[in-house]
Amino acid sequence: MKKYIAEMIGTFSLVLFGCGAASIAGISSTGPSGIGLLGISIAFGFAVVAMAYAIGGISGCHINPAVTIGVLAAGKMEVKDAIGYIIAQCSGAIFGAGVLYLISSGQPGFQMGEWALGSNGWGEGYLGGYNTMSAFVIETVMTFLFLLVILAVTSKFGNGTMAGLAIGVTLMLIHLVAIPVTGTSVNPARSLGPAIFAGGKALMQLWLFIIAPIVGALLAAIVWKFGFEKE
Repeated sequence: MKKYIAEMIGTFSLVLFGCGAASIAGISSTGPSGIGLLGISIAFGFAVVAMAYAIGGISGCHINPAVTIGVLAAGKMEVKDAIGYIIAQCSGAIFGAGVLYLISSGQPGFQMGEWALGSNGWGEGYLGGYNTMSAFVIETVMTFLFLLVILAVTSKFGNGTMAGLAIGVTLMLIHLVAIPVTGTSVNPARSLGPAIFAGGKALMQLWLFIIAPIVGALLAAIVWKFGFEKE
């Protein structure tokens, strides 16, 4: 059970730190403010670094259903553990978004607008207004690259002591590119939590942030398993 609890706490922290930086300190549905795009990217990246070194030795610090699915497809974990991880991650993300909502609602004049609480989205009215194709492509490609880095640095070819830092920096780089397009998900749980509370378009568009990261993760697992890991 401690692996699942670790994954829940890790994902809770990622949503609270990352989405909190976006919704409270840094960005709105119409553009960056406060700490801005760079600050939000750093918040997500450092949240992963912190959790990687905190719970990495317990659960591997997936804190992302796409990572768990990719690791499962690469043959590095069992199905029963993967199911437990995903349930824990989604639960942690929902709890994180719930706490973020409680904090945010304490501001005078608070209103839950479209794509609130750092929700992911695309299209007219959302940041750069990119279309569905752009959103799907960037989420798939960025998740593919993210998983490839994770599989590489945690393999026999990687440097285990630096894995957490490498993964966190990669996520930060991904956010620097993808925030204007989708707000950056590459993580179905991270998208699920805020969307449940925001409702509206965030919830309607959630499907893309489930499917695209999973597709990217599966492609990365295939490339790693048959392109790099194979003797």
